Amino acid sequence: MSSKDKRRHVRTAFACRIKIAHDSIGELLVKTRDISDGGVFVVLEPEHIPPVGTHLQGQVQGLMEDAPVLMMEVVRVEPAGVGLRFVQDE
Repeated sequence: MSSKDKRRHVRTAFACRIKIAHDSIGELLVKTRDISDGGVFVVLEPEHIPPVGTHLQGQVQGLMEDAPVLMMEVVRVEPAGVGLRFVQDE
């Protein structure tokens, strides 16, 4: 079974800018590749890719004035970037 078969949410190609922040990488302004109700894939340079399981903050830039800051978890790493899952209040 491929990873696409395991997904609960349909992914939609969507390019926007998102600011991500974590102590290990600081604050970075990155581009998204796709998004779903459950998460987002962001394009990152290899030296900025945090390990799977890392929790970081993200905020969409330029679409609305006061976009919420969301907690996200790295769930997939690829050479082009990382798949982030939106973390619900736990």
